[in-house]
Amino acid sequence: MVADRSTSSSPDEAGAPRFHSMTAGAVADHLAVDPVRGVSGGEATARLARYGRNLIEEKPGRSVAAMVVAQFADFMILVLIAAAAISGVVGDIKDTAVIIAIVVVNAVIGFTQEFRAERTLTALKKLAPTRAVVVREGKDVAVDPAEIVPGDVVVLEAGNQVPADLRLVDVHQLRLSEAALTGESVAVDKATAALATDDLALGDRCNMAFKGTTVTYGRGRGIAVATGMATELGRVARLLGSGARGQTPLQQRLTQFGTWLAVAVLAICAIIFIAGLVRGEPVVLMFLTAVSLAVAAIPEALPATVTISLAFGARKMAALNALARRLAAVETLGSVTFICSDKTGTLTLNEMRVDEAVTAEGIRAAADLKADGEPWSSLLTAAALNNDAHLGQDGDFFGDPTEVALVRAAAERTIDPAALAARLPRVGEVGFDSERKRMTTIHADGDGCVAYTKGAPETVIGRCERVLAADGEAAIDRHHWLGEAERMADQGLRVLAVTERRWPHPPAIAAPEAVESDLTLLGLIGIIDPPRPEAKEAVRLCRSAGITPVMVTGDHRATARAIALRLGIMAADERVITGRELAAMSDEELTAQIASVRVFARVDPAQKIRVVEALQRQGEFVAVTGDGVNDAPALRRADIGVAMGKIGTDVAREVAGLVLLDDNFATIVAAVREGRRIYDNLRKVIKYIMTGNSAEILTIFLAPFLGLPIPLLPIQILWINLVTDGLPALAMTAEPEEDNVMQRPPRPPRESVFAGGLWQHMIWVGLLMSGVSLAAQAYGIRIGSPGWQTMVFSVLTLAQAVQVLAIRSDRTSLFRQGLASNRPMLGAVGLIFVLQLAIIYVPALNPIFNTTPLTAGELVLCLAMAMIVFTAIEVEKWLVRRGVIRR
Repeated sequence: MVADRSTSSSPDEAGAPRFHSMTAGAVADHLAVDPVRGVSGGEATARLARYGRNLIEEKPGRSVAAMVVAQFADFMILVLIAAAAISGVVGDIKDTAVIIAIVVVNAVIGFTQEFRAERTLTALKKLAPTRAVVVREGKDVAVDPAEIVPGDVVVLEAGNQVPADLRLVDVHQLRLSEAALTGESVAVDKATAALATDDLALGDRCNMAFKGTTVTYGRGRGIAVATGMATELGRVARLLGSGARGQTPLQQRLTQFGTWLAVAVLAICAIIFIAGLVRGEPVVLMFLTAVSLAVAAIPEALPATVTISLAFGARKMAALNALARRLAAVETLGSVTFICSDKTGTLTLNEMRVDEAVTAEGIRAAADLKADGEPWSSLLTAAALNNDAHLGQDGDFFGDPTEVALVRAAAERTIDPAALAARLPRVGEVGFDSERKRMTTIHADGDGCVAYTKGAPETVIGRCERVLAADGEAAIDRHHWLGEAERMADQGLRVLAVTERRWPHPPAIAAPEAVESDLTLLGLIGIIDPPRPEAKEAVRLCRSAGITPVMVTGDHRATARAIALRLGIMAADERVITGRELAAMSDEELTAQIASVRVFARVDPAQKIRVVEALQRQGEFVAVTGDGVNDAPALRRADIGVAMGKIGTDVAREVAGLVLLDDNFATIVAAVREGRRIYDNLRKVIKYIMTGNSAEILTIFLAPFLGLPIPLLPIQILWINLVTDGLPALAMTAEPEEDNVMQRPPRPPRESVFAGGLWQHMIWVGLLMSGVSLAAQAYGIRIGSPGWQTMVFSVLTLAQAVQVLAIRSDRTSLFRQGLASNRPMLGAVGLIFVLQLAIIYVPALNPIFNTTPLTAGELVLCLAMAMIVFTAIEVEKWLVRRGVIRR
């Protein structure tokens, strides 16, 4: 009788069996299977019908139609569509066409970026295993992995991907890479004995093999205890299915901005329309003026500018090896306050290397390790020979990561492994197993032979009688060497003890206890997946930018702490919280402590989500980086998920907003820099457009109160809006970053787009523009100039042209920046001047725009009035630099 379906559920679920703490026989009995013969074909069919196919439920990708519709869901786009409809109703077909064209271009750019990102991700996907070997009725049978059922006995060999969650019943030097599921960089040695502790982390369940992990060495068999969505991989998939994505900071700010703008514009236009009627102005004229002002006040160039800016940013980020899956993600990183980073492959190289070695002569770091003395030479020789790594066609070594690190360390120090193997050929070996935790190889050496043994210090040092020193062998102080091994382990190193023993003839390998006794210790070798060389500087840049890096990993406490200390993520007196400690905390306790913890180790996927949510409850804006299946739920829950493109799993890449094509933490920092530049420039675009629009509204609104006629006609309002808004706004997206972009804290995620002095600038500069325009109108009327309306028109246009030059930086003077530092902007402003002069002085354009040629004096006056605005803004920036005005 087969156990109920609940028996194949995750061991962490209430009431489910904890297979790692059960003996292999008990597991076989529980699942009603003979571990030698496996299940019968008929029983397999019945179980398949009962438990379902061994598949992880996948969400369908976004369809083309869904991506297209999403481009029109933004509130500002909806406001524009409404503006286009109003323009069409009043017969302004030209403006309707312009707005529709902008909306379409905006949608095309956004769709193109998302479509390309999806195609790039598709190209990154790896093929899933197509066959698995199971025991059915005593015979090895190749089956579709989807057909595996609970109770199946699965055969594992090097290179296989584990097709289901297995309780191992037979292992031969079996090692698995579980980095994708646990984050642990070192391959895990597997055993079959039952484990005494129930609540072990996944990475500590050494008698289990989990779906999606990979066999790197040896062979074995295991009983399938969970399939499909009941596996640990399926548990992660269920976590991914919960919760919805929130809006990015830019989307939140623009939605708030659009709502505020729509209400404000309608209110102001209603006031202007009513005020005009009260003054006795014609109803049709005031209606057209109000509608024109409404359309002009709505910044139709803004959504297109935002989209184009993000598209250019995405292109630049792609050149920096950061692929934005959604355009909004380009800016999002600029608002990040915490980066919760996985360790393996992101902060580290994902490549094991020798970090430190110890002989009787002392301690040497990897950089100082040389074969320049008897103990050092013997240690490296043993590391190269007691080794199954092979030299590939590309000139590099391949095999078990630990052994590759050892042979590479020897090769880098003038020891030729191939020549060494030819001189001292292997004539026998005692293979590694998880109980002995040792491996011995025997090599012919002249008339005799030498045996080299390497393994865990606690199992090797006790078998040593001597230690090799510079002047020969000496008695060993086992307590000292075990202390050295412990010191190295506390630094996060994987420590191996390496020994030798000389024999007059090859020993009998059938008696490993005899072969691995009376040994001479050559030394200790410490191996680690080292930090990326550029990661330390990237962490420093994060801190200078007000961003707090936090390591959240499934790896061991000591390893996580060692890497975090080297990179400057944590201080020596700070604590590391493990998954077990995290499980004992309530959400309130975690929230209270979260701001002071920089490293979380041995955590599972659900606990990673808890860390992210605790930070978010504190008001932080959180980025999460990762590559494994275990990282995917947190990547989705984060404000922005950053996945690895090279070593990352498909699951992690699918849920992320940004994919690092070089798997480098420093690339995240470069993307943050670019995100901040983009957001700064978008704020400048909003400052520019809304200041100009407010000036137009105030000019028309205030004129009647000053006893002046309506200063602008509808066609002139629309011209100012079309020409002055669009070209400079697009040119602003090319503005270089501010000098202090990475020396200031990130803007609070909930901060309004108008914060930091933006709304004050809009009001006072808008009033100033309106004031100089109305002053020009009053002067023109007083001197009886027929071009007084053209003067108002020109002052408003030219004032906005010089304003955009002045606001290119919030602090730095234009004279220091130089006009040529943004050539597109220089070209846009130059074009505005040329077009405005054409409207004034080209006779064919005068009747269209109701303009009158100005005298030289009147034109100079218009330029002077415009330069008042420029000078005032430069004075404002000078006060900011002096600290009189704080931003």
